[in-house]
Amino acid sequence: MLGVDGAQLARGAVDAIAARAGAADRDGELPAADLDELRGAGLLGLLVPTRLGGFGGGFADWADAARVLASASGATALVLNMHTSVVGALARTPDELARAMGAPESFFLARDQLLARAAAGEFIAVAMSERGAGARLSALATRYRRESDGYRIRGVKAFCSGASHADVFFVAARAAESDPTDPTDPTTPLDPSTSAGPSGPAMVSHFLVPSGPGVSVEPSWDSLGMRGTGSHDVRLDVWVPAQALVGGVAGLSLLVAQGMPQWLVASYAAVYAGVGRAVFDAGVDHVRGRRGTGMPSGLTGLPAVRARFGQADAALAALDAVVDECARRVDADPGSDLTNRWVWRAKLLAGRTVQDVAASIVEACGTAATRRGHPLERLYRDARCGSLQPATSDVCADWLGLAALGGDPEADANVARW
Repeated sequence: MLGVDGAQLARGAVDAIAARAGAADRDGELPAADLDELRGAGLLGLLVPTRLGGFGGGFADWADAARVLASASGATALVLNMHTSVVGALARTPDELARAMGAPESFFLARDQLLARAAAGEFIAVAMSERGAGARLSALATRYRRESDGYRIRGVKAFCSGASHADVFFVAARAAESDPTDPTDPTTPLDPSTSAGPSGPAMVSHFLVPSGPGVSVEPSWDSLGMRGTGSHDVRLDVWVPAQALVGGVAGLSLLVAQGMPQWLVASYAAVYAGVGRAVFDAGVDHVRGRRGTGMPSGLTGLPAVRARFGQADAALAALDAVVDECARRVDADPGSDLTNRWVWRAKLLAGRTVQDVAASIVEACGTAATRRGHPLERLYRDARCGSLQPATSDVCADWLGLAALGGDPEADANVARW
């Protein structure tokens, strides 16, 4: 039993975050004060080992904290999820696995230094997706190559949540491919617009890139939902030292992420489960306060309205049970075939369940709930984004379908998922 209560840590921050959620949605930006609340609560170090100044939490602790935070602001919870997914992957990949895959000893020192800084309040933003590629890492245009005793990275990232406040960016890039025997050939012209190069799987690596010269945030975020994430574009033309390569070996971090996909897939599920509960609670408040239906009890007297809330209650309880089972298995047996099935199930059910619940609750509450400024109007838009977050619901369903039919979900897909 772990000695941290993620939900309790989150409860200390939710009131102030909730008070800013509407303005953050309107402005399309993560409030700096929200990040200060997360730091103050120790949530940036939730999964950092205690020896490095963190709370030593596990995936279940994140799932508990995420649902509480998302009840106040799904957008702020989603920003923290991106940070937590990097910290969790670094902190909870077993040392023996990393060594077996080729990680040098220098990686462990660099990792521990980063985790200690996260526990002290350093915020990591994830810069993986790109316009035209989404989260399909095999289609990335951002390139890296060897330069001197480090790497040159060039490209433009999209959907980088909390980009304006990042201390460090977790950047995905493809090797510049001129010599297929050396994917980091330093003589390769580095042009993000070039084609994929030689046939075969793309060499995708991740880098930890500090904010500063060579990295610029370009305000661009104007989306349907999750507007308060401030997920702007990030332009990179930057040199980083060799220790910035995550894992210390080209391509290693992606292999780990594919083998233990909870940090790329299921970490979103708890956030959207919290959004679903926020939709439910806001709907209850609206219906209880609504009169004028010709019935003394207002909307609560209508059987059709009650039925919608009954269906939503059951659906959200089922989703919570799946998220909890997924989290339990991730902490007990990460990377196993059965655990990974629960990872994909959790993300699929979160996206589908929450958007369906939100649509039903808004219909139950009527047109008044769709006015700008009403909590349900914002929550409905946030809920709709769950199926679109990587991995999308269709991708999750295809993975599960291949597994159910006896195939290998990682090898038998016609199109690369990542």
